[in-house]
Amino acid sequence: MAAKQKEPVTVISLRKLSQTTPEPQQKGTVVSTKKEELIAILDHFNIQVVEAMEIMLIAVVSPVIRCEWQLENWQVALVTTMVFFGYMVSSILFGLLADRYGRWKILLLSFLWGAYFSLLTSFSPSYIWFVFLRTMVGCGVSGHAQGLIIKTEFLPTKYRGYMLPLSQVFWLAGSLLIIGMASVVIPTIGWRWLIRIASIPGIILIMAFKFIPESARFNVSTGNTQAALDTLESIAKMNRSVMPEGQLVEPILEKRGRFADLLDSKYLRTTLQIWVIWLGISFAYYGVILASAELLERDLVCGSKSESDPEVVVTTGDSEESLSPCY
Repeated sequence: MAAKQKEPVTVISLRKLSQTTPEPQQKGTVVSTKKEELIAILDHFNIQVVEAMEIMLIAVVSPVIRCEWQLENWQVALVTTMVFFGYMVSSILFGLLADRYGRWKILLLSFLWGAYFSLLTSFSPSYIWFVFLRTMVGCGVSGHAQGLIIKTEFLPTKYRGYMLPLSQVFWLAGSLLIIGMASVVIPTIGWRWLIRIASIPGIILIMAFKFIPESARFNVSTGNTQAALDTLESIAKMNRSVMPEGQLVEPILEKRGRFADLLDSKYLRTTLQIWVIWLGISFAYYGVILASAELLERDLVCGSKSESDPEVVVTTGDSEESLSPCY
């Protein structure tokens, strides 16, 4: 059966190699164990929570900095725009670097970057500094996607269909957590302390990085087979199982991390489909989230004005400024 196999066997499909041996494979294999999946879920849980908290922080802090620095509407919108601009640019860069130097290194770098600039944001002396530092946070957070890559490359193919969407629950948990924290922290000790407290999960995860292994598939593709074997053996030991007999076979990729590969005829259709889908998802999701915060703020201001002074008639041409919560 091994002679008929034309394509190289990757780390994820390591079980296929055991078919060359006469002994039946034990039930607990290193590529489909529950403990490994649980650890991958918990690691990705923390990553998703941290990423969601940093992104959603803008929605709850924007109304406060509007008042503190007397910002106009376009200035508040610029904060969100620059965060996602940094996210967009750096996501391309981090993706290329991760393919060349490893997912683990780039993931750690992104967490160090994001936590550092997030803490600095809480000390922003002015609006300009706040915009710059949050842009840097957006650059760092974009690298958190490497956590999903590591998880995907460890999970067996048959489990990805329900395990990967399930991890998005943790993103929602992070969003709910930052909103709940904001309702308590901002009215009491201010938005600066909210940012500092929101940075704690990321700092904790940085200290736990020694428990997150590099992708075994990446190590094999770079020719570092021994590192991949060490990772898989540690997983097997943790699960009280044994390594399947056989060899790790993966063609060494000398040219990795090329953006042009996405536009190759082999992947072009899939690339375009994914781009369109994510464009729609991001537009709808963040549009609803950010617009909801703005609409609720305006409704509160307009309602409070009409109840406290119903006879006041706004005659200025700039109705947006007259409805600002700072006036």
